[in-house]
Amino acid sequence: MRISDVMTLEVVTAPPDATLHQVAELMRDREVGSVVITNGTRPVAMITDRDMALAVAADGVPGGDAVEPYATHPIVTGERDMDIEEAAALMVQHRIRRLPVTDDGELAGIVTLDDLAIRVGDLHLAQQMTAEVARAALPEFFFHQRGG
Repeated sequence: MRISDVMTLEVVTAPPDATLHQVAELMRDREVGSVVITNGTRPVAMITDRDMALAVAADGVPGGDAVEPYATHPIVTGERDMDIEEAAALMVQHRIRRLPVTDDGELAGIVTLDDLAIRVGDLHLAQQMTAEVARAALPEFFFHQRGG
């Protein structure tokens, strides 16, 4: 199965000069946890709700600041004709839950771990990927019983 068979075609995007406030409104209004930052039709970065919380709430960055410095870049992308197992491996390798999909460098869609779980119908694959991404992203002590 190809990534194009499971990806979401409508991707919420913003330009690099959009403000943190504008991007937060996009996330709220479109009910998404991430926005792909694009230069025209090419993805250049991604910002997540967690990135926003850390920048604004934890670090006190003004909401009027441009989003680009707080977004993750370089962005990791998959190709439209990529096999889903290859995409899954890429997501695990880079510890990401969301993978923008490109077609000749232009944004064509996005695939998430949730997409794989729902659309592929392989619950075991989705659980395995989620566990591997979590293990790669979190310190090892979270997976051992903590003593006092």
